[in-house]
Amino acid sequence: MNILVIDAQGGGIGRQIVSAIKQDIPAATVTAVGTNSVATAAMLKAGADRAATGENAVVVGCRQADIIIGPIGIVITDSLWGEITPTMATAVGQSNAKRILIPVNHCDNIIVGVPDLNVGKLVQNAIDVVLALIRQGLENN
Repeated sequence: MNILVIDAQGGGIGRQIVSAIKQDIPAATVTAVGTNSVATAAMLKAGADRAATGENAVVVGCRQADIIIGPIGIVITDSLWGEITPTMATAVGQSNAKRILIPVNHCDNIIVGVPDLNVGKLVQNAIDVVLALIRQGLENN
């Protein structure tokens, strides 16, 4: 199971995601891709198996992933304070991987109909979805 975690800015959400995956799904291979070196370093410290930084790393990672996890901004061009390029958003959107998007309401993107939960609860919800996908088999969803 190849799980790609993408994050930007300081990598705080990605760090929490990587840590939770490594704790709850230790057999998974976690690749962390940051849009900047700070985000990448935070996810690597959290236990990612491998890590890279930048636009091309997102593109390559999206081709190899079974599951992609990150804040919803990873599919919105110019989001996360401009760190998501059109190429990055397209790579995530066109990937054959299952996408688990964390509905973070900031950076001018507001997701209606979703309760405003703290990041820890959102990350746990994402991990629960990953576990359900693994149990059901990726192709059934």
